[in-house]
Amino acid sequence: MSVFSALIDQGETVAVLERAVGASRDSTDESQDMTHAWLFTGPPGSGRSNAALAFASALVCRAGGCGDCVDCRTALSGSHADVELIQTEGLSIKIDEIRELITRAAWTPSVATYRVVVMEDADRLTESAANALLKAIEEPSTRTIWLLCAPTVSDVLPTIRSRTRNLTLRTPSASAVSLLLQGEGISTNLANFAASASQGHIGRARYLARDQAARDIRNDILKLPTTIVDLASAFAAAAKLVDAAKSQAESDAEKKNDAELVALKEAWGQQGTKIVAGGAKAVKELEKEQKSRQTRMVRDYLDRALLDIATLYRDILMVQSGASGGAAELINTDIPDVINGLVAKSTAEQTLAKLETIMKTRAQLLHNAAPLLVIEAMMVQLR
Repeated sequence: MSVFSALIDQGETVAVLERAVGASRDSTDESQDMTHAWLFTGPPGSGRSNAALAFASALVCRAGGCGDCVDCRTALSGSHADVELIQTEGLSIKIDEIRELITRAAWTPSVATYRVVVMEDADRLTESAANALLKAIEEPSTRTIWLLCAPTVSDVLPTIRSRTRNLTLRTPSASAVSLLLQGEGISTNLANFAASASQGHIGRARYLARDQAARDIRNDILKLPTTIVDLASAFAAAAKLVDAAKSQAESDAEKKNDAELVALKEAWGQQGTKIVAGGAKAVKELEKEQKSRQTRMVRDYLDRALLDIATLYRDILMVQSGASGGAAELINTDIPDVINGLVAKSTAEQTLAKLETIMKTRAQLLHNAAPLLVIEAMMVQLR
């Protein structure tokens, strides 16, 4: 099975990448199918990082991406000697990290024809880090391939995107995601629900399909707008949403933080409560990174919640405008009482304004606005 088989509903992108892999293996090919720098863009859940990693696997595979050999398996898992996978759980990628990366990227390939760098969150590069990366892309090594991922082309420097080939992935259809889940053993009804509720986000669909607690949390979030009747209840709904995001982030981060701290102290040779010189600084840096990661997790959870609330108001708008020809066209078919209850409390114009408020709030969170303040402002507008 090809490494590109995991890319759902991305036929055009796969065709481009397969031609590029073929061109990279043919020294007589003078076409423009292959280049040294690529930019994969697409909405969350479209699989842009999966596409980049599959491409990297195909480039280091002797068979062009068979999916079965050691090169393919290790590349896909991020452990191949010639595939550098850059993932950040913090708020940004800093210049020191990029300088170290550029040095490693220039190394001669160990076992493959190319050395491939996959950067999952190129939109999180600081300005100085982006400028440092630009220099490496402007003067590429003959055996180094850069694969950058970002939500949109506008999320990276114009000078970087002008030196890369852009591939835009689309959001997979709900039917394609549902078939994928059914192939993984999920029942048809649950697969259809998860695919629709996730709006084509494959990772989110798997999460909803496999975790009852995740479905319960989503259901609670969708009911929040029904609790808003005045300013006090709007502020209470905002506090509940932000507190839930913080609680979930703390819970998810706690085990990972403890394991990382123990491993770091062991690496620095901690004996009892003492640690060798330099170890204390390393621990402090790790704790700083963990705090940054947890801040990002809170914002990610809030963004996911806002998307869920947006689907609710989308359904309300469809009913109010008479565009819903049946329950199948609605996303949240499991909560008809909530939808119908809110339909009667506003006009289509008011619902559209609320949708715009939710999207504006998402943008504010993206630009590091104080979560509680912007969520409170949004809830007041939704009342």
